[in-house]
Amino acid sequence: MSTFTVKDGTEIYYKDWGTGTPIVFHHGWPLSSDDWDAQMMFFLKQGYRVIAHDRRGHGRSGQSAEGNNMETYAADVAELTEALDLKDAIHIGHSTGGGEVIRYAAKYGKARVAKAIIISAVTPIMIKNEANPEGVPLSVFDEIREGTGFNRAQYFYDFPIPFYGWNREGKTIQEGIKHNWWRQGMMGSVLAHYEGIKAFSESDFTEDLKSLDIPVLVLHGEDDQIVPYNQAPRAAKLLKNGKLISYPGFPHGMPTTEAETINKDILEFIKQ
Repeated sequence: MSTFTVKDGTEIYYKDWGTGTPIVFHHGWPLSSDDWDAQMMFFLKQGYRVIAHDRRGHGRSGQSAEGNNMETYAADVAELTEALDLKDAIHIGHSTGGGEVIRYAAKYGKARVAKAIIISAVTPIMIKNEANPEGVPLSVFDEIREGTGFNRAQYFYDFPIPFYGWNREGKTIQEGIKHNWWRQGMMGSVLAHYEGIKAFSESDFTEDLKSLDIPVLVLHGEDDQIVPYNQAPRAAKLLKNGKLISYPGFPHGMPTTEAETINKDILEFIKQ
């Protein structure tokens, strides 16, 4: 089991397999690096070095009482990439992990990151406010906070239904995937998950997106019920070198349920 300790004493768990060009995976809320199984195996077999960490308070990493915010998430990634001395790396983030990728690349990674891919990402900002009138109302995130903080086991058992789009006509719940989502969520800290809702909903990545020169691929499902699709074209428009691919009917959790399509498009982008 590979771990390292960041400056504030929190232990971060990570996987590091293979050799070649490094690809670093950043998972979504409230999951762990295990959510990247379909990508880790695919890109390992393609000859890449694949790395994924459990964000602080998630999975097998330390459950710190402090630092459950986007700024610290990105700083933890910076310490990991420095410890592993990663150069010309490709960073891939899903949902909250997409925000983490953009904040890390903009603030810390300009000498280390070659390309980035953000999938179903929370960028540029999710919450509805004066500057973002098309955003998601605060009441939605307050409901997620209530369920997460005070009824987590049941709330997390139900959350995969919209996450994977299984509430749509003709869709069938995949019980193994549902239970694996619940397993990953319940491994983490209830406090980190509760505070992480503010991190993914209120962090503003507008200036981070504008500052990036590297190629960035933006992937988003048009039937995403967790992070609305309108996030994606807005994020892509802010990038100097962005490319958007949208998928009719694909859900928020498409890296798992639509892995074959997603992996193919990522690989094509990486090889360009």
